[in-house]
Amino acid sequence: MNRSIDRPRLVSDSPTVLQQLTIPDAISALDVLPSDYIDLFVATTPQATDASPELWARVALEEASAAGRFVAWRLLLGLRLESEPSQDHVAGWKIAERGEDWIRIEASSWFMTANIVFTVAENEVSFTTLIRYDRAIAKAIWTPISAIHRQLAPGVLYAAVRRINRRR
Repeated sequence: MNRSIDRPRLVSDSPTVLQQLTIPDAISALDVLPSDYIDLFVATTPQATDASPELWARVALEEASAAGRFVAWRLLLGLRLESEPSQDHVAGWKIAERGEDWIRIEASSWFMTANIVFTVAENEVSFTTLIRYDRAIAKAIWTPISAIHRQLAPGVLYAAVRRINRRR
């Protein structure tokens, strides 16, 4: 069963990245938490299948602003991330599970657990964020941060599309 989220909207700085209305069943099946918060952004690009889901995740997250990642993930959310580069981690997030066309990475703090899922299909790549509130304070912390996340996530995905296209 598809899960509804915010209405779809065109992200103003990138006409190829959309926030989706519903979470497809295939992605919902990867929600092992279950989540209290979920969002999904999809980029349309003919080069989507030119890279693996892991490469998409690495390009999107590891090549994003290191300062921004530090402030958001470590300072604001207190996520416990691996410090050293590793084949078992993407941008410090543990690779939890993967399939042929998807990868799920995870991290947690003292108040929440987060998963990010990248999926690849013909002509599109998606970036899903799943959050479980492990303590009551998590909602109060994540709610304002999620507004910023929804503004920045499309740009992260758009930049990944540009970087992957340049590598061809």
